[in-house]
Parts: sequence; structure tokens; C-alpha cells
Amino acid sequence: MKLLITGGFGFLGGRLAQFLAAEGNHEILLGSRQRDEPPAWLPQARTVRLRWDSPGSLDDALGGADAVVHLAGMNAEECASTPLAALECNAVATGRLLHAAVRQGVKRFVYLSTAHVYGSPLAGRITEDTCPLSLHPYATSHRAGEDLVRAAHRKREIEGVVVRLSNAFGAPVHKDVNCWMLLVNDLCRQSVTARRLVLRSSGLQRRDFITLTDACGAIGHLVALSREALADGLFNVGGGWSPSVLEMTERIAERVYCMTGNRPAIRRKEDGYDESHGMLDYSSEKIAGTGFESRGDRNVDQEIDRLVLFCMEHFAENSCGR
Repeated sequence: MKLLITGGFGFLGGRLAQFLAAEGNHEILLGSRQRDEPPAWLPQARTVRLRWDSPGSLDDALGGADAVVHLAGMNAEECASTPLAALECNAVATGRLLHAAVRQGVKRFVYLSTAHVYGSPLAGRITEDTCPLSLHPYATSHRAGEDLVRAAHRKREIEGVVVRLSNAFGAPVHKDVNCWMLLVNDLCRQSVTARRLVLRSSGLQRRDFITLTDACGAIGHLVALSREALADGLFNVGGGWSPSVLEMTERIAERVYCMTGNRPAIRRKEDGYDESHGMLDYSSEKIAGTGFESRGDRNVDQEIDRLVLFCMEHFAENSCGR
């Protein structure tokens, strides 16, 4: 399968490209606005230039592709500071790429959205039937992109898939990836650079966490899934477990201790009266019903260890005493 990954040099994109290339039956195209040469971490890939305001450029990039995984977009902080740019990037650019894919006869279009369309903080049981409530520009711009993909799928113009991903974490393919604002990635980096773990909250709120390994596995599964099994094409993708932020922080501290013999101290704010500490069940039963099996928290320690080792290699001269 010839597969274009936009955002292929990014946090999830790089790991996904490596994951799919390892399967051995994919020709990987990495979409980029600037890069021409394949990266050292995936030399067998081919880089294609993407100009989002040029239909011709998008047509050229998609020529002969069987599927697209669209990961390029603005993060939550960027969306909050520039809401109009968020709409242009996460929605309008998605529409341009989608229309080009339809023109070029691409079979499947997988769009990465976010669990945060449902609200923030997430609470209670959340399924694909839960009404999206968030008005944050990150969520609303992704919802607009989702609607374009789902409409094209409904009209049978293309096999459109929308992935509402929860909080992914793991080691990127290179250190310059913009992923260090993510909670687990930030804490693992802190464990190396500061040798302590500082939270900006009480840590009592719950989050659904998913390893990059499981996230890549889920997307790869959806790329290959039959048209009939796609149904309406909308899937929650989470880790199937929802520890508190403090519990996750303590788990990171324990892994660092096992790896280095030094346990980083944890610092957090006092419990706030307005914080939500209720139950969270981010349901991925729908994708599980198509045959995908998440490892849940069974590979969390392995993913944390890999991430801590990555931080040791790239962010510290003396890695936690080793």
C-alpha cells in the first residue's frame, strides 16, 4: 500500500511511519512543507512537499496513493493563542487535502482528531455517541475537520475515518519534535533535567493515557480495516485505563528509580475545590469490536522506560547518576 502521512516528521507521525514501515507492505510518503530528503530514522521513506494553498501541489503529493493519514495540525497551545489560524490549519487545510484525495482516487482518508472535542476535563463514561461540548479552539477546529471527513464518507466519495485520540505519550523519533508540553513526556524530561517531578495541579484529576505503541497499532488497524467494518468511520482511541495524574507521576518516579536507583521527588499544588476528580471511562469498545486489541496499561512501563532513556540520551550529560 502506498501511504501518505502528513505531519510525518512529528510526534505521532514519526513513530507511525516507523511502525507501518516495519510491517513491510507499505510504501511510506512523508508530507513536509520544507524537507526534501528522507530522515535518518526512516531512510526508506520518500519525502513529498506539501503546499496547503496549492491544489496542484496536493494533487502531486497524492498521485498514486492508496491511503492518507492526516496528522498535520496545530497543537492546543497554538490553537488557543491564534483561533483563526487554528481553523485554517485544522479545518480548511484538511478540507483541501480531502478534496485532493477524492480527485486523485485515494481510497481511504484517516483524520486524527482529539478526545478533547468532548470537553475538558473529560469525565464520566464517554462513547462515540457522547455529545461534543468543548468550545476550545483546539477542539472546535478539529470538529470542523471531522465534519468534512465524515460528510465525504457518508456520501461515499472516500472511505473517511475519524480518530478521537486520548492522551498519547512516548519517545519521539528525534529530539526536536514538539512534544515536551505533553504531561508524561514533560515529566520524563524533568526526571532527567531537574531530577524532580513538578505538577501544575493537585494531580487528582483523571486522564485516559495511551502509549504511542498502542496509538500506532490502532491507526494501522484502521488503515487496513474493511469498508464494511468501518461503519460510520468514527472511533474513540484510548488506552482503556484512567489513572489520576498523580498516580501516573508516581509510576514515572518508580520507573526512574528502577532504572537509575534515584527516585525523583514529586511536587504538586494543594487540592483545588473546583477540580474534577470523578470517574473517567473513555470507551474504545467500538474499535475493539472491529478486532483491535489494545494492551492498555500492560506496556506502559516499557513506553515510560523508552522515553526516560531517550531523555537521558538527549537532554542530560549525567543521566540521573548513571
